[in-house]
Amino acid sequence: MAQFLNTKETLVTDAIDGLLASSGGALTRLDGYPHIKVVYRSDWDKSKVALVSGGGSGHEPAHAGFVGKGMLTAAVCGEVFASPSVEAVLAGILAVTGEAGCLLIVKNYTGDRLNFGLAAERARALGRKVEMVVVDDDIALPDLPQPRGVAGTLFVHKIAGALAENGADLATVANAAKSVIEKVVSIGMSLDTCTVPGSPKEDRIAPGKAELGLGIHGEPGVQQVDFSSAVSAVNTVVEKLTRRVASGSGVALVNNLGSTTPLEMSVLTHALAETGIARHIIGPAPMMTSLDMHGFSVSILPVSQEELEALQEPVGLAAWPGVNAIEPVNVAPLPDGLTPIAPIPSNNPKTKETIARLSELLIQAEKDLNELDAKSGDGDTGSTLATAARALQSGLDRMPLADLTQLFPALGNELSQTMGGSSGVILAIFFNAAGDACASGASIPKSLIEGLNRVSQVGGAKEGDRTMIDALAPALNALPSGLNQAAKAAREGADKTAKIHRAKAGRAAYVPEENLIGHNDPGAEAVALLFEGLAREIEG
Repeated sequence: MAQFLNTKETLVTDAIDGLLASSGGALTRLDGYPHIKVVYRSDWDKSKVALVSGGGSGHEPAHAGFVGKGMLTAAVCGEVFASPSVEAVLAGILAVTGEAGCLLIVKNYTGDRLNFGLAAERARALGRKVEMVVVDDDIALPDLPQPRGVAGTLFVHKIAGALAENGADLATVANAAKSVIEKVVSIGMSLDTCTVPGSPKEDRIAPGKAELGLGIHGEPGVQQVDFSSAVSAVNTVVEKLTRRVASGSGVALVNNLGSTTPLEMSVLTHALAETGIARHIIGPAPMMTSLDMHGFSVSILPVSQEELEALQEPVGLAAWPGVNAIEPVNVAPLPDGLTPIAPIPSNNPKTKETIARLSELLIQAEKDLNELDAKSGDGDTGSTLATAARALQSGLDRMPLADLTQLFPALGNELSQTMGGSSGVILAIFFNAAGDACASGASIPKSLIEGLNRVSQVGGAKEGDRTMIDALAPALNALPSGLNQAAKAAREGADKTAKIHRAKAGRAAYVPEENLIGHNDPGAEAVALLFEGLAREIEG
């Protein structure tokens, strides 16, 4: 898999220097590359308790991304998924620890415990006051004697960091960290594993499955479960969490494990909010990732008022998303004049049946049209049309089916609301203009041609530009000769688009010519399919 890196050997140091270069001078590193990779606060004066954390890289923004006022004082970075050395940890401790002492926050992995633990002993021997806490929030493997430390560690960073920033002593900061560790629980779910630079990607999660409880280093989870939706995924995770904490008891941290899109994370967050498991939320955001893992994790911390206030303390860190209360979705009425005027329903069984069958034709063509659109666009023409078709099917009973002067604009309004992208707008213009012409006494063919003319005026596309107009214009011109002739003209027009190698309108205009050769425009193809369906339906 291609990745934006220089060499595997310089990946981590390049990334750290990129973080520092964009920090505005807020961060400094020790001069110990490549073996010692320590990032710390440039403004640190050692008068307060220092917080030092770290571990293997690949979890960005953790840990160096949380170095700053109110959170970590320093982060000690190892190579990807590898603990930093004892010498690196010791260097970090010595760089930031003054009279107030230092708290090491360590995730419960053997390498981290050993290296941070030995570094703490050596620092104490050099006269430094050092305490160490170990985070073990992962509940995926309930029988594991040493649970792993995962994203719940960020609660420790933030609450201990707030106390340290406000001048609390080492014992107070350490005890607060231990209190958080005793309560916080986390579990994750992913649709895919991560890609370790320089290694082949492991392909262990089958299509239609999700892995529950996998580790942040790509370790296998407790089980693979059937995956059907975001809601089912969240419910599975919440069911595990509520075995350990009471629902509605605290703060949820919603963490992106790496490559889950912001759109997906918002869907997951909506599902989580609906469960009522927490009153406050941090995220959704990538906070403790696993390289490019396509998954998410949820951490829950039942909080006291003091802990909530510590979490809410502002910090100047872009990686920390802050805490918000989970509130009902605010919904306001549409402004006056925008609420659609519902048409008066009327029945025409033949028209109803025709629209229903044509809608079904588009639904059945969804996959093929998407594949065709992938050659010249973003691969969603079939889905866009199928979504609109399903909406039409469900709304037929409220349509003025017996009056074309009302049906045309009703179709336009329905499509403008249910059809995404520019297609819905184009068809809304088309049907509304056709309705106006029909209401003025024009015949159906002339009304539809008037709709097409209006689309060309507004959208700028014309016949020959490789759009749906290449099928629609010849079909409407042939319509007075009958539907069979119109269908034949639409098919010929759609097929001609495969020979138009340079589109002049629509998204295909941005696509290289070689991608278009030999492939019909998907919009024109959809028009041809509709006219062919109409001909079969009406003229037999």
